[in-house]
Amino acid sequence: MTRKTVLITGTTAGIGAAAARRFARDEWNVIGTGRRTERLEGLAGEFGGRFHPLGLDMRDLPGLEAAVNGLPEAFRDIDLLINNAGLAPPLATVQDSDLEPSLQAIETNITGLVALTRKLLPGLIARRGAIINLSSVAATYPYRGGAVYGGTKAFVRQFSLDLRADLHGTGVRVTSIEPGMIETEFTLVRNGGDKAASDALYAGVNAMTAEDTADVLHWVATLPPHVNVNALELMPVNQSFAGFAVARDG
Repeated sequence: MTRKTVLITGTTAGIGAAAARRFARDEWNVIGTGRRTERLEGLAGEFGGRFHPLGLDMRDLPGLEAAVNGLPEAFRDIDLLINNAGLAPPLATVQDSDLEPSLQAIETNITGLVALTRKLLPGLIARRGAIINLSSVAATYPYRGGAVYGGTKAFVRQFSLDLRADLHGTGVRVTSIEPGMIETEFTLVRNGGDKAASDALYAGVNAMTAEDTADVLHWVATLPPHVNVNALELMPVNQSFAGFAVARDG
């Protein structure tokens, strides 16, 4: 059986690293991207010839183009794209926030995702492959301080649904995965390295793990080719929905 190939963005930590390990265990070739090249080399050390590291920043569109064009022969036929790379600006209201972190999130979560997807579409169409985009419950449920991050993830969700419409008849599957609380480095980075703040958020929650989500990604990817999961929302049992906020005068 021919070994399949998956390209996963943002594999240096969290969901991306867990997904790289999950697919590699199932004998897929894995292309992993990220900015922290030493972590990519660590994954390459784990899986040897089955893992190809691509050190790049999703905001560097010429670099992204060159990296894909330069893939070695054994990794060029990509069957699955997992758009996982993403980040969130600090938890600040729009009126109190700095612009640069917001633009960085938009360029990473939206612009880079669209550019990479567009680059790989001809091959994915030829191979009747699949695309899994990591959105978030923040795409659906608003919270104070989440305007930019939630806005980018709402884009990812809608882009996924409309891309599926664009690809109608090609056999390419497209899925939006929308997780809630997952305990990874994501929140630590969002809080500027404040471990106490990150730990406080997850204290007593029994949050989902990166491995939980990686198992879901693998399940979606290995469904029969005539089955498409359009969108899938995940939460830990201990996370639910907040009530409306009400401000009272006087």
